[in-house]
Amino acid sequence: MVLTNGSVVTEFVLLGLTDNSDLQIPLFSVFLVMYMITAFGNLTLILLTVLNSHLHTPMYFFLFNLSFIDLCYSPKMLMNFVLKENIIGFAGCMTQLYFFCFFAISECYVLTAMAYDRYVAICNPLMYNVAMSPKVCSYLMLGSYLMGFSDAMIHTGCILRLTFCDGNTINHYFCDLLPLMQLSCTSTYVNEVEIFIVGGKDITVPSIIIFISYGFILSNILQIKSNVGRSKAFNTCSSHIIAVSLFYGSGAFMYLKPSSAGSLNEGKVSSVFYTIVVPMMNPLIYSLRNKDVKLALRKTLSRKKL
Repeated sequence: MVLTNGSVVTEFVLLGLTDNSDLQIPLFSVFLVMYMITAFGNLTLILLTVLNSHLHTPMYFFLFNLSFIDLCYSPKMLMNFVLKENIIGFAGCMTQLYFFCFFAISECYVLTAMAYDRYVAICNPLMYNVAMSPKVCSYLMLGSYLMGFSDAMIHTGCILRLTFCDGNTINHYFCDLLPLMQLSCTSTYVNEVEIFIVGGKDITVPSIIIFISYGFILSNILQIKSNVGRSKAFNTCSSHIIAVSLFYGSGAFMYLKPSSAGSLNEGKVSSVFYTIVVPMMNPLIYSLRNKDVKLALRKTLSRKKL
């Protein structure tokens, strides 16, 4: 029984991405491959950054942190395809919610720091070593994690103030804010306002900073006379903007609109992008196509052969 002490929920059942039994095995196979690519790509980038001194630069310092975050906050969706009933305790659900919020919010600000790094590198190259000193980079990462810590505490604290007594089936594949609010038998008005303010801030403020940074970057790129140099710079910017748009766009679609049963079903699909697709794509977009990373990979493999 999950309803005790006056019908208060003590554990939840995660519904999963779909309840169609015919899709369970195909989806399991697809997401297993995606998780393997995500783990391999991000772990490879982390190891290469640690083992190769020529990657000890601000850009790869940020990429190291991004890969670490991507490894940590992707939820364990695969269990939903092999278990008939995926049960999670109340404390476990709140813990999962907190760490998901912490890593997802931290990624918002790491992406912002990366955009600022590229802005300084392209628009003020002579000041790069000063503007992006190890101390500045450390402060940027500390600020990113502090924002994740504080905002995750706010989100989780607002969920803890709710009472769950009518049902225990979460219409999602992990414990997330909106599906939990749907189960509350008390008013969620404060939570909706909190998500709109805090979540809105975590999406809109970094987005504005990122696009302003890239506005200046594109302005400088257009002044480059070399077609090869301009094309290379455009490719770098477009890759970053695509990944950022995918991450922020899917997050905004999930959290910055009125909640309903239909929107939650759409939100589950949307959340696949920022919890699974983006962490898988980040190593490919940001680094695995990079010549420095390829060089680091060759050096690392040659050392192992010796």
